Amino acid sequence: MVVVGGVLLAPAAVAPVFASGTEVRVLLLDGPALPLAALDRPLQLRTQEGQGGSAPVLATLAAGEQASLRLEEGRLQLETASGSRSLPLLAAVWVEAAAPAQLNATGDFSLNQRPYRGRLQVRLNGATLQAINHVPLESYLPSVVGSEMPASWPQPALRAQAVAARTYALRQRKPSAAFDVSATVSSQVYKGVEAETPSTREAVAATRGQVLTYGGQLANAVFHSSAGGVTENSGDLWSQQLPYLVSVPDFDQQSPVHQWQQRLEPEKLQQAFAETGGVDRLDVLATTASGRVRQVRVQGPRGSLLLSGAQLRSRLGLRSTLVRFELIPPEIASGDAPPAPVSPRSTGVDSLGAALANVPPPPPVPVLEGQPPLQVPRPSLLVSGRGFGHGVGMSQWGALALAQKGHSHEQILRHYYRGTSLSLDGGR
Repeated sequence: MVVVGGVLLAPAAVAPVFASGTEVRVLLLDGPALPLAALDRPLQLRTQEGQGGSAPVLATLAAGEQASLRLEEGRLQLETASGSRSLPLLAAVWVEAAAPAQLNATGDFSLNQRPYRGRLQVRLNGATLQAINHVPLESYLPSVVGSEMPASWPQPALRAQAVAARTYALRQRKPSAAFDVSATVSSQVYKGVEAETPSTREAVAATRGQVLTYGGQLANAVFHSSAGGVTENSGDLWSQQLPYLVSVPDFDQQSPVHQWQQRLEPEKLQQAFAETGGVDRLDVLATTASGRVRQVRVQGPRGSLLLSGAQLRSRLGLRSTLVRFELIPPEIASGDAPPAPVSPRSTGVDSLGAALANVPPPPPVPVLEGQPPLQVPRPSLLVSGRGFGHGVGMSQWGALALAQKGHSHEQILRHYYRGTSLSLDGGR
């Protein structure tokens, strides 16, 4: 056992999860064109074979030079200020700085006006080009920490984020796939060099080699912004209940999205539920123990639809599924009167449909011959919710509150990932 900061760290019971120099492959962009630029050193485009200096150079961009790599009529075109040239249509092209950058330098290359470290693999993906950043894990993490959390937050919160992000990235490695993670919230946010700061680099350096394990395996160290007072059991949202991803109290009261409201107009509801023609009735059929929506039924003029809470959140653009609904009848939708609350049914489940059923139907509208019928006004919805994100694992705003109370990053991680061990891997 190893002691770090007064806490016992267990060596990983499995083979080292990464060795020094391990790279993470991050999908940065997938599209028909990739805006490239060299930074303070020339940038070389090479063939896939023999990368790292021995492969033939396809093209070179001078320091500061900008270019665009695009697919046109089945050909790979490199466009610069001096003109356009065709490159061999290879399965992949490597974009590398002529010499490696120092850690605190501007970066190795620029994509879409954002500097990054490491190398860029440009890979053909049907009619698009995938830009995949191959970057050393410990160079990737300072940006992730700064992209996911304000760099001004206390070190214990930043360090908890660093350990969670390192564990998550390593667990997501897929050697047989084209990339491991994306640079967006679908994995964890990564904004390249611009998100690094001295504080995020300090957080990564102070936790170097630390990962969360459970039963000798890497934990699924998922995280979210704000849980609205209580996190969620993984099994209540996803297909598997992991013993360390259980519902615990959150301390996110200072989060700007601890409580929120969102008004949904009839037009938005009709777009979200085009197959039902909008919403006449919405019944919450089941909730989780923490109160998050598990299943709903949407009833509209053209039929009904069963959705999971996650599907409802996606269609309506909700911050979370820890929500309640209120009806705004069409006659007061202009704000002349407050919305009528939706009362819980005897089952303890909120039903918007119950409230909608009590709204008297509008009087029939006469239709003049030769004119289209007038649209019947429909109600709006006011959604009152708490938190932001799926609610499983570590709450970032909760981590801030615990750090401000004097808790260490080890204590923060123990709270949100119950029963895990903070282990040292072989890359320290």
